[in-house]
Amino acid sequence: MTRDEILTIIEKQNINFFRLQFVDINGFQKNVAIPRSQIQKALDGEMMFDGSSIDGFARIQESDMYLKPDYDTFCILPWRNKDGIAAARIICDVYKSDGTPFEGCPRGVLKKALAKAKDMGFTMNVGTEAEFFLFNTDEKGLPTTQTNDTAGYFSLDPDDEGTNCRREIIETLEQMGFEIEASHHEVAEGQHEVNFKYADALTCADNTVTFKWVVKAIAKKYGLHATFMPKPIFGINGSGMHTNQSLFNLDGSNAFYDKTGKLELSEVAYQYIAGIAKNARGFAAITNPLVNSYKRLVPGYEAPVYVAWSASNRSALIRIPASRGLGTRVEVRCPDPTCNPYLAFAMMLNSGLEGVAQKLTPPKSVDVNIFAMTAAEKEEAGIASMPASLKEAMEELKANPIAKETLGPHVFEKYCITKEIEWDRFRITVTDWELENYLKIY
Repeated sequence: MTRDEILTIIEKQNINFFRLQFVDINGFQKNVAIPRSQIQKALDGEMMFDGSSIDGFARIQESDMYLKPDYDTFCILPWRNKDGIAAARIICDVYKSDGTPFEGCPRGVLKKALAKAKDMGFTMNVGTEAEFFLFNTDEKGLPTTQTNDTAGYFSLDPDDEGTNCRREIIETLEQMGFEIEASHHEVAEGQHEVNFKYADALTCADNTVTFKWVVKAIAKKYGLHATFMPKPIFGINGSGMHTNQSLFNLDGSNAFYDKTGKLELSEVAYQYIAGIAKNARGFAAITNPLVNSYKRLVPGYEAPVYVAWSASNRSALIRIPASRGLGTRVEVRCPDPTCNPYLAFAMMLNSGLEGVAQKLTPPKSVDVNIFAMTAAEKEEAGIASMPASLKEAMEELKANPIAKETLGPHVFEKYCITKEIEWDRFRITVTDWELENYLKIY
């Protein structure tokens, strides 16, 4: 899309309010809303903001930053139309006052990884499957963990507000240009999934943060609270974000597909799998960024706990879906929807590219239920476990050479500081569980 095309749409659709959006290192969407009179200035990348007020961005003495819009991300916000006055948004890259890209911009981190892939002859396509819960709110409008939804996996039209809400989410996304492939109720009560078509990695990251925003906005209209928290309720399935990814050659062919190869996978595919397996423990702190993330990554709830791969086994971290040809892909099952998709895609991409560059060989595929294996059997098969806590994941991240290279010194340092503070706050907090189990007997 061009600048002139955007201005034409703004005029025809009577767009009076414009949101300039970007994300911080934790993946939270930020935005500045401007009136129509400032739109041309915004489209020219002349809107300045205070970067020192954004977590993980700049120090106060170097705080002036600019938002450079990506014209292809422009879209109208269907739920913001009021009395014929519309609103739109555009996603931006963050630049420093000297006109150079800001090294702390997550979009820039992914762009750097994609440039490396291109130098090796590849592009990356990604499709995410972000699960979420719809919970009731209380009389004050605050979220609860209660739902009037009693449905289960693939249930047919459960009689609850969640179904109507999910339908409007889909309709809204389609109006914003998403191609919705499927939607369904997930395993747990109140849990849902909406799948949209894969795209190049940068577009998919943009779509993923937009998707989460739309889900929350539409849920609020129904008096519901949408949460992407990985494990909001003990004892039931948590929410993941299975991330389907593939490398394409620059001529548009799928680099993972080889009709004559074993499982119809190419050598590049096997090498990519090997790179993912080698670095999975090292990128977990990015793909699974919360203390709560590791309460999902436990046996018994379909979440991947063990570093293994298979073409048929859903207990493995890395799964190869059955589709072949252009649809040949690797599904990494550990990420959850609280991750920053720009950083997560960059880390997984560079992990896979390491396997390709070094021509690594993946471990033997594990085609049995890993959850049913004994500790001795897992050890004999060389199956490692994913980190069991954010603390362990951070130790692995800091020890992984790919992490600092991928994230860059700025994001790496700020991210580590943020997550170490988060872990320490959790570590010293007295929880309800402790009070229930210790207060009366000690």
